[in-house]
Amino acid sequence: MDAQLFKAGDRVAIGASGGKDSTVLAYVMKVLNERYQYGLELFLLSIDEGITGYRDDSLETVKRNKEQYQMPLKILSYEELYGWTMDAVVAQIGKKNNCTFCGVFRRQALDRGAMSLGVDHIVTGHNADDIAETVLMNIMRGDIARLGRCTAICTQGEDTIKRSKPFKYAYEKEIVMYAYFKKLDYFSTECIYSPDAYRGHARAFLKDLEAARPSAIIDIIHSGEAFEVREEVKAGQKAQQTCVRCGYMSSNAVCKACVLLEGLERGRPKAEIGD
Repeated sequence: MDAQLFKAGDRVAIGASGGKDSTVLAYVMKVLNERYQYGLELFLLSIDEGITGYRDDSLETVKRNKEQYQMPLKILSYEELYGWTMDAVVAQIGKKNNCTFCGVFRRQALDRGAMSLGVDHIVTGHNADDIAETVLMNIMRGDIARLGRCTAICTQGEDTIKRSKPFKYAYEKEIVMYAYFKKLDYFSTECIYSPDAYRGHARAFLKDLEAARPSAIIDIIHSGEAFEVREEVKAGQKAQQTCVRCGYMSSNAVCKACVLLEGLERGRPKAEIGD
């Protein structure tokens, strides 16, 4: 499929976590850019969620990738953006809903990092398995309106930076084999807080489906693409506006990140807030 994702002169930020997907993506983007003279200016953009023993170690891999691929690297942390690390969030709320906080914070952090780099485009290493899991999660939550967006290879709202998922149709196992074959330097430890995530249930279900029907992953993606959302459902989606607190784009007066941060601050002991 020719999605025409890039044009010559584009400044592109690669969401780099140090894991297999983003490492392979950075390698492939560099090779293709040089081989076919696409004329792209490539950057590595990493988000430090503040997870001791996981993200601090994986960022060391990203720093090596910076040298290996000769790409500029920018690292933004939750602590500098929001005043909280994920370790502090989990200490406050426990492990049950921490992935909700992390997902909201990371998406905004990537946008803020991309804006500071002045890039036109963010690419992420989401693979076919990831997208099929997201389709299942949206169906299980009854969030049908999101299906079109979650299966799109490229998305862009009003006044927002373009985002795309070049590995949309690449299986996770293919990416692992490619990284192994090319002897790429990547970090393979799973996030210490993810075993309790809702996504894990979708992932386990998907693996069972794939064992029974090998084409299940691509079938689910195609199903998500083929869903037709009724006009009244589309009409119910709120227009983008600007958060009155942080200035970030939002479908409400206060963005989701600020709502979550307010809840965290309310739960802090008064003595700690006064420090």
